Amino acid sequence: MELSTAKAKVADINEAISNFGRSLDLDQLNEDISINEAKMAQPGFWDDQQAAQQLIATTNRLKEKYDQFHELETEAENLEVSLALLTESDDPELAQEFEHDLEQAEQHLHNYQLSLLLNGKYDHNNAIVEIHPGAGGTEAEDWAEMLLRMYTRWAERNNFKVEVDDYQPGEVAGLSSVTMTVSGPNAYGYLKAEKGIHRLVRLSPFDSAGRRHTSFASVDVMPELDDSVTVEINPDDLRIDVFRSSGAGGQHINKTSSAVRITHLPTGIVTASQAQRSQLQNRVTAMNMLKSKLYEREEQKKAEEKAKLAGTQLDIGWGSQIRSYVFHPYTTVKDHRTGYETANGKAVMDGDLNPFIDAYLQWKLQQDNQ
Repeated sequence: MELSTAKAKVADINEAISNFGRSLDLDQLNEDISINEAKMAQPGFWDDQQAAQQLIATTNRLKEKYDQFHELETEAENLEVSLALLTESDDPELAQEFEHDLEQAEQHLHNYQLSLLLNGKYDHNNAIVEIHPGAGGTEAEDWAEMLLRMYTRWAERNNFKVEVDDYQPGEVAGLSSVTMTVSGPNAYGYLKAEKGIHRLVRLSPFDSAGRRHTSFASVDVMPELDDSVTVEINPDDLRIDVFRSSGAGGQHINKTSSAVRITHLPTGIVTASQAQRSQLQNRVTAMNMLKSKLYEREEQKKAEEKAKLAGTQLDIGWGSQIRSYVFHPYTTVKDHRTGYETANGKAVMDGDLNPFIDAYLQWKLQQDNQ
């Protein structure tokens, strides 16, 4: 790397850190941490365990934000020292070490910027993801299966845990519906970028004439809610059915009726879980998913009402085509909200979604600030 290029990159890192420092209000951040720690030291702090755990989680996030900022500052200072040594000495080993440290600092800076964008109320929560094929039979059901694989690969690459709560196979191939929980820090904050309609254009492997087909699948993403969020559900409004569990493709079929399906009669919302061996555990999971869906429904109503009062048109829901995946006659994957696209469709289907998620978070920030 040319010395002038290295100096420019280090200058960019220092400028970005300086901008973070101005926007964070570090003194206030440190004061908030001190106030919370004082509360945690008071007698009776654990009398309300739920509130205590929430305060601890909030304080840990504030500490992480504060500590990571100072770690970035230290990295930048070390780069300055290495750069000064490189200016005086043409040492190949030192140059290689500098390039490695520079690459790491740029990645840490990028990750920190993303973490600052994840400031929504439930961005830190786990995510519940549902995939449903659109019209089109086997072709659409296979596309839904491909999306399930894509998100599973993304989760594996980014150290998230995936648990398939309910899987309904397609008649010939693919799936007719799937619900999964993606667990880990900021899972919902990242995956909310995926909510909407995903469109596939390809030569269909199910068409003997080898014609090009267009398929659609919907992806819904909700935060997994904890007990701190109250959603009133009248037991009389529920129909609860039990059935035999079945894994993907009909595998692992249990002999007992442990799977649970809950229908919320007033809204028609249906949730199901068959991941657990116990009927009781599956019932708890299905109820938690129903709670998240009803909460999301109310939040969407509020957002639509707010948009009407502001005189704007809100483009949300099942009709929003957010991304196109074209594999014939050329290859490109394009997000219609942000304009970000790539010709490496194979990498995307193997879980390389972070560039799309990054672009969405930046775009969303601009939308919110308009």
